[in-house]
Amino acid sequence: MARILIAGCGDVGATLGQSLSGAGHEIWGLKRHPADLPPGIQPLAADLTDPATLTMLPAALDFVVYSAAAAGFSEAAYQAAYVTGVRNLLNALRQTGHSPRRLLFTSSTSVYAQHQGEWVDEDSPAEADGFSGRCIRAGEQWMWDSGWPAVAVRFGGIYGPGRTRLIESVRDGSATRPAGPPLYTNRIHRDDCARVLEHLLFLPDAEPLYLAVDNDPAPLGEVLSWLARQLGVPEPPLAAHPLLKPGAEAGSNAALRMRASKRCRNVRLRASGFTFGYPGYREGYAALLCATQG
Repeated sequence: MARILIAGCGDVGATLGQSLSGAGHEIWGLKRHPADLPPGIQPLAADLTDPATLTMLPAALDFVVYSAAAAGFSEAAYQAAYVTGVRNLLNALRQTGHSPRRLLFTSSTSVYAQHQGEWVDEDSPAEADGFSGRCIRAGEQWMWDSGWPAVAVRFGGIYGPGRTRLIESVRDGSATRPAGPPLYTNRIHRDDCARVLEHLLFLPDAEPLYLAVDNDPAPLGEVLSWLARQLGVPEPPLAAHPLLKPGAEAGSNAALRMRASKRCRNVRLRASGFTFGYPGYREGYAALLCATQG
């Protein structure tokens, strides 16, 4: 069985860790305050931005999953999570004599600048000019340049238990559908995120990069209308681009954060043998609605 460190062990990391522990692997979850980690994950209190706290890593690690998230939407927070933290952990692994068989890095489809409904895949340019995309891309490169086999996984928008903002916005009437051309969105259920990471940890001859989104890049208006029908509430009204804040300067970080419209292909991931528990938004949100209404 493998010895695995999950660095930045939040919601997705904890879901992954529980599954790996149940399969007999030895798992450590690294975070600042690890007391809330579920059973099966050994807590490791450390701060990825503070090298002094990374001197007591478990010995002989086989795999490392870097799944830290930024503490807020600012350049400093993204730099800390996706550049400084990555660099510090890689240095700590070297200094403690580790030689992991594979590194995994949880990235994001926000690294793509495309926003006119284009199809993108692993070979598409990833040239987002906002600080978030730039920092995440830098983190990917640190991993690939580490000298160890490394895989970056670019996730779409994650939803699932505790991530029901879209449902609540339809339920409370605050949601609006975008007027004009389709505004494409890409998503993946939290449980499938964890399953993707587990799949890629042990996949022989894994590629260095995978897009991890479900099979249905759907227009936001379609998703909102479907949710309204399931909830039995009025369809959200049409409004000007709801993901671009009024007054946000084109090209600014505020605009880039709120803007979206691309269609991500998951062909490489599916060709590797992965199958989705929730292949589209209907299956995933139906399960969430059943759980919340129950």
